[in-house]
Amino acid sequence: MKGNLMFFVVGATAHFGRQAVDALLAAGQPVRALTRRPESAGLPAGAEVAVGDLTSEESLVQALSGVEAIFLVLPYQMDVAPLVAAARRTGVRRIVFLSSGAVVDGSATQPDVIAQYHRDVELAIEESGIEWTFLRLLFPAINSLTFAMQLAGGDVIRAAYGQASASVVHENDVAEVAAAVLPGGHAGKVYDLTGPASLTQVDQVAILGAALGRPLVFEELDDAPVRAQMANFMDPAFINALFDLMAATVGKPAQVNSVVEDLTGHAPRGYAEWVTDHLADFS
Repeated sequence: MKGNLMFFVVGATAHFGRQAVDALLAAGQPVRALTRRPESAGLPAGAEVAVGDLTSEESLVQALSGVEAIFLVLPYQMDVAPLVAAARRTGVRRIVFLSSGAVVDGSATQPDVIAQYHRDVELAIEESGIEWTFLRLLFPAINSLTFAMQLAGGDVIRAAYGQASASVVHENDVAEVAAAVLPGGHAGKVYDLTGPASLTQVDQVAILGAALGRPLVFEELDDAPVRAQMANFMDPAFINALFDLMAATVGKPAQVNSVVEDLTGHAPRGYAEWVTDHLADFS
């Protein structure tokens, strides 16, 4: 082990959190992972498992005993107040929060519900007095797992905004960045995470098809009926915010920066590598 500081992962059974547990263990760091259901968490043997509920400050106080820093991955609209209160009571020194690239700095009112939620969480952390670092992510590569649902029915992927651009980020890169900043030295920093290249959705489908050995075709859909359909089972305001973010990128190459490489020591993984790592999800 590289020292005896305990790092705590919230969201340890979901994307980003689960990979952060692995990245911390690979770096020789002690990890405690929060879960409500340890019997089904499927966490690696090297991780200490803590039972707790994000809605219960008291359960979190017990789980946070002896913790130096938290990597925080929250479900959308989850209240962060119980965790922040428990962190203050137990002397947690820093929080690294996986936030949204939709947040607009310096704006009292954010442009959409996604940005507003994440900025509200950021503000709660800032106001706690606990040292903080924010990792902002706009379009993770895992968003294209939605393509998998269509592939069982043929080689056509139907979606809106085929020319929407994103520098999609591999979840393992997010996790390695988190592992790099949790030990400290990044207080008050905001890091925008990007992949290595700007890709449209059409580009992603072409890369996916090449990896699968299938002649995949992207078929453009009008966004209005897609929004309406998705709003039947998801928050309409969230869906509209997500689609508006995508619409704003059409015809505009996505930002690419060196943050992942600067913090991890290696170039960010490309979308083709992400596809290779997820082939089982598309078969």
